Amino acid sequence: MSAGLAEPTTGRIALGLTVNGRSLRIEAEPRSHLGDVLRENLNLTGTHLGCEHGVCGACTVLLDGEPARACLTFAGACAGAAVTTIEGLDDDPIATELRAAFNREHALQCGYCTPGMLVAARDLVLRLPEADERRIRVGLSGNLCRCTGYAGIVRAVMAVIAERRAQGIRPETGAARALGPVGARIGETVAARSQAARVTENRVAPARAATPATPFAPAHRFTHVIDLSHPPDAVFALLGDIEAVAACLPGAVLTGRPEPDTVEGGLQVRIGPIAATFRGSARIARDPATLAGSVRGAGSDAGGRSATEGELRYRVEPGPAPGTARVVLDVGYTLTGPLAQFGRPGLVRDLAGRIAADFARAVDARLSGAEAPAPAGLNPLRLLLGLARARLAAWLGRA
Repeated sequence: MSAGLAEPTTGRIALGLTVNGRSLRIEAEPRSHLGDVLRENLNLTGTHLGCEHGVCGACTVLLDGEPARACLTFAGACAGAAVTTIEGLDDDPIATELRAAFNREHALQCGYCTPGMLVAARDLVLRLPEADERRIRVGLSGNLCRCTGYAGIVRAVMAVIAERRAQGIRPETGAARALGPVGARIGETVAARSQAARVTENRVAPARAATPATPFAPAHRFTHVIDLSHPPDAVFALLGDIEAVAACLPGAVLTGRPEPDTVEGGLQVRIGPIAATFRGSARIARDPATLAGSVRGAGSDAGGRSATEGELRYRVEPGPAPGTARVVLDVGYTLTGPLAQFGRPGLVRDLAGRIAADFARAVDARLSGAEAPAPAGLNPLRLLLGLARARLAAWLGRA
């Protein structure tokens, strides 16, 4: 289980969360989504559940400071996260200004969409450089209202942004900050710059290859071990063949001829309705004396809404049996944008284990001279279903 998660004997999961500034430990069913936990377990009924498909935006909350759909987020995937609901914004100065503006501009009627609308509007006030009506409408397009026609809502958000900018209160990271849900605050990355340009120009531009920034402080780290039935020298030599590694790694593609110390390529990802191909580049370093190396890369998807940066350090050691090898991987990564909502650390570690198993099988086949299995592509939804089945079997086995 991931940090902050435990398995009570009841078959429910226990997770640690910080909700509206309070550290809590909550028990919930494994399938429970965050919206149900907030409403049923904590009586925070300001988080409204509408479509429960991530479309209407009524359930929008802040997850680690970013707007996220509570109806799409498994509570078990939020271990260790900080959650802020509309109740937690009672004393927030921006939310206070927005509530006054909503009242003044008649921006609510039934009020069902209003909590999620305020959370999304607060994010716009924080990052938009000016009261641009078109950009505000784009930013609120994921929050549906069946009463007002949006005119009053847009006027209210424009008024708050205009007032704050007139007072000299600048946006948090300037105009380069990208639109988007959880994890969208990616600063000066290529994804943010390209997204801002697309919104301004009302067109979709092809993605540019992102390059790793310096320095890099990963948001998450984990270690993984792969055992291979071949000698360490042979394994280390194959890991230096970038084309061979890409052929063995699910979802990996090369977009340019690899150089000894750099490579350009991408990684294809699909999670339910969300699909992305991260394009970018990586720097490669290898030390034959110690059979160790590192790969440092960054990439963004074609829509500019999700981005990732990571560093993988590896060392090849003798395996448990003669003539075998053990590869120890130390992975550090940061994931931002819509896909970050599905990428909590515990899930990423579990997914990485399954991907590594596919990679190990392909490497073993290649080193044995056998035909490597065709890459199936990186499909986290399929892997998550497998993970859920494995955990259910484990719980039943302990019952």
